[in-house]
Amino acid sequence: MSYLYDLLDDFLSLLFPRLCYGCGNHLVRNENLICTECYVAIPRTNYHTFKDNPVEQLFWGRCLIQRGAAFSFYNKGSRIRRLIHNLKYKGVKEVGPELGRIYGRSLKGSEFMSAIDIIIPVPLHQSKIKMRGFNQSELICMGLSESTGVPFDIVSLARVTGSSTQTKKSRYDRWTNVEGIFHITDPELIKGKHILLVDDVITTGSTIESCSSELLKVEGVRVSVAALAYAPV
Repeated sequence: MSYLYDLLDDFLSLLFPRLCYGCGNHLVRNENLICTECYVAIPRTNYHTFKDNPVEQLFWGRCLIQRGAAFSFYNKGSRIRRLIHNLKYKGVKEVGPELGRIYGRSLKGSEFMSAIDIIIPVPLHQSKIKMRGFNQSELICMGLSESTGVPFDIVSLARVTGSSTQTKKSRYDRWTNVEGIFHITDPELIKGKHILLVDDVITTGSTIESCSSELLKVEGVRVSVAALAYAPV
């Protein structure tokens, strides 16, 4: 039966080829969404393994972040950039949890993850969710939670007003664009928690800073941050 299933799978792959969302090459049997070459070739920052890394330095003097990390580098033409583009703009939602699972396996059992109580995605405004159909950071958190065993929360932090796209804005404009647009829905749910705040890409850190400023108003809250990619400016 397994042999017949493999034959059918090979036949269907000829008619409807499955392509890697990182490079566009054909996926072979047992590969899912991302080919083995991309899985191996995506450069890892390993920022979660050492303190005072570039992501953490980004927030020095801006907000109190316990730890910061990113899975890879958001460089022009990079595989992680193509994967995130397919997730956000092509609607390939499955890429989000898959990348979250991959990153979560790296974080699991590390000192970076050991003190985390809950994972919270950077929220989108309802108008953006209605337009896109999903929050990409929420999908990433699903995968992170699955592979690390740490629960994730999509209700405690909300975006109360919309904002224009951050693309091509200066660092100052990015900060003013997201200032004061986040809100804690129920402080008791996160009181005393160490939160891992997750976004898809960290560039200037303005969105993370705005979210963290709200979270840190709650008694006993500590915040660490992580993203799939870091784009130095």
